[in-house]
Amino acid sequence: ENDMSIDVNKIRKSVGFIGESDQIHDMLTTIGQVATTDIIVLINGESGSGKEMVAKAIHKSSKRKFESMITVNCAAIPAGTIESELFGHKKGSFTGASENRKGYFEAADKGTIFLDEIGDMPIETQAKLLRVIEQGEFMRVGDTHIQKKDVRIIAATNRELGEEVKKSNFRQDLYFRLKTINIHVPPLRDHLSDITLFIERFGLEFTAKNDIAFKGFSLEALTLLKRYNWPGNVRELKNSVESLLVMNKGERITEKMIIKHLKLDEFQVNSNLPVFVDSNTDKVERELILKQLLFLRQDVNEVKQMLMGGRSSSPEEVQPPNPALFLPPAGLVSTADSKVLTHVEDGTIHAIHEDVIGEISIHELEQEMIEKTLDKFRGNRRKTAQVLNISERTLYRKINEYGIQKQYKDS
Repeated sequence: ENDMSIDVNKIRKSVGFIGESDQIHDMLTTIGQVATTDIIVLINGESGSGKEMVAKAIHKSSKRKFESMITVNCAAIPAGTIESELFGHKKGSFTGASENRKGYFEAADKGTIFLDEIGDMPIETQAKLLRVIEQGEFMRVGDTHIQKKDVRIIAATNRELGEEVKKSNFRQDLYFRLKTINIHVPPLRDHLSDITLFIERFGLEFTAKNDIAFKGFSLEALTLLKRYNWPGNVRELKNSVESLLVMNKGERITEKMIIKHLKLDEFQVNSNLPVFVDSNTDKVERELILKQLLFLRQDVNEVKQMLMGGRSSSPEEVQPPNPALFLPPAGLVSTADSKVLTHVEDGTIHAIHEDVIGEISIHELEQEMIEKTLDKFRGNRRKTAQVLNISERTLYRKINEYGIQKQYKDS
């Protein structure tokens, strides 16, 4: 394969791309192929599909990554001022031009300029842009002095530029220059197998920032979200996830909540309707769940090995996973092992019930873990701290923070 030398994961991490589907993988591979050159790139995709993320990934994977990337939304700048914005202007060149002004192309020298919604650029400005692409030169509005700058151009559009050319809204010569390298950002409905990953990331980020417990989405809720067409793509999904979490603080998100939020009627939710999903989605979903459980089991085993003293390296070298992440909620620890413990290595964790994972917050898990371990060691904080692999100082802080009952004398 020709993408062997392309580090897809590095590109993915550079801007935090989400998605494991073939469509996302192919897109990342193309980014890797074009990023290191200075060739002009046209990104096309529907509104909200993530075109700016692609532009950022190209910039961050290029040799210009330490210079700035300037984003210009061509649709948001009034036609009368767009040239002054892009190329700058000379003092007195028009009413209100009270001083010389640098444009975006000057500001982006040595870096990248991202022209978003280029389909909205006025036809006269397109001619000047073509000159920048061909000769790397431009003039400030009202100036006679030619400026030369070294700028990498990335453009994006949600329009079909070929159609715009036919309607004489877009210059054919500029279109041909732009379309040499074309990156298509797939709409969300074409990679619905990634939806769980998006929801997980958006949910965790938003709840962490706003101090809300994240209890996940029910299986029915996820199934429903995969049946929806997502006209606003990833942006709409992100807004929906955040709104649902705000409106239903600390609750698990259900199908009913989604129907209400997306204002879906019974027809749209009818389970007999064809699903907008590629046939692999269920398979992908199952694999994803199995993968997560496998990771969880590996982590639990790793924690057990560490607690049993099977470390090969010194504690400083190993950053063990936080055992609190793997603690089952109350009532799920096997009772066969409820004897009082005296040895640290006996404080291992048992009986994780897979069906409850994701229903409780990390804080609840942590508190539960500390209480149970303290209990097993009859309140011996030193041994408890040792088992939990945290310092005694941290343990004291957590005990106070969670208001854990001090039934035992310190020993």
